[in-house]
Amino acid sequence: MNISRIDLNLLVYLDVLLRQRNVTKAANQLGISQPAMSNGLRRLRDLFGDPLLVRTSEGMMPTERAQELQPVVRNMLASVEKAVQPTAEFDAKNSDRVFRIMASDYTESTLTIPLLKHLRAQAPNIRLDIMTPSDVTYEDVEQGKVDMVINRFDDIPQSFHQTTVWHDGFSCLFSRDNPVAQNFNLDSYLESQHVWVSKTGMGTGVGVNPSDVQRLGWVDNELGKLGKTRNITVFTRHYLSAMQMAEQKDLIVTVPSKAALSQRDNPKLLIKPAPFPIQPLELKMAWSPLLQSNPGHQWMRRLIKSVAEEIESGN
Repeated sequence: MNISRIDLNLLVYLDVLLRQRNVTKAANQLGISQPAMSNGLRRLRDLFGDPLLVRTSEGMMPTERAQELQPVVRNMLASVEKAVQPTAEFDAKNSDRVFRIMASDYTESTLTIPLLKHLRAQAPNIRLDIMTPSDVTYEDVEQGKVDMVINRFDDIPQSFHQTTVWHDGFSCLFSRDNPVAQNFNLDSYLESQHVWVSKTGMGTGVGVNPSDVQRLGWVDNELGKLGKTRNITVFTRHYLSAMQMAEQKDLIVTVPSKAALSQRDNPKLLIKPAPFPIQPLELKMAWSPLLQSNPGHQWMRRLIKSVAEEIESGN
């Protein structure tokens, strides 16, 4: 096949079609008519000698050949994007760019405020649009609609670039008037009432089943290894509200240590290490390959890493 005879716009069509799996949605994203998109799909089928997308009871599904092509086409388009990016350095001081960052509540309570302080000093006109995990899909990130996601992830698309922001252990917060303050250990921990707090991953969350220990997360998974369970009376997805609940005299809140340290000046609370080993969490930052070489994006990634290192060192 002579590559000069191939309309390379078809690769853009194919990339969008394989992500949307819907001709109408793909046409809307590309700003073309549905007949033009259908014609593009017909030409793609002729080009590759494969149906690429077939209609099933669950909608349009990619063929095996299409699944093989998807990462290849995505990488090719990312390379093109890199080639046409401006080479000028990013002028942070004068930029008015809006950075859209999906951040978990934990990330907001530990990283965002220090990051904002640095931004005000270095780039006062840059604006942040902080989004929650429920606001964003992996498709939004892949298309570059969201600059980056900062969270703990069980899995993430292989095409994404990612880096570790930090690792964090776990601490317990409770009132100075809580009876466990006199003798805090695993037994007194298990005898107490607890606030569960967590929100990771992407997409809309669902209610928690208290009896489904395997899905309760870090703390309860580790207790399960010891053959123990805790008495959870409140479930929340918000770290700041959970830490405020710790001021009540009969509740313990177990949270990542960097979040707990935000309460170190609260005279009502004590911060203690968890009385049993908990696997540290890994906070990651991930972004689309389409933004990998963007100068402004590179600048923001460096700043976030620098702020994270500053927090790690305790400065």
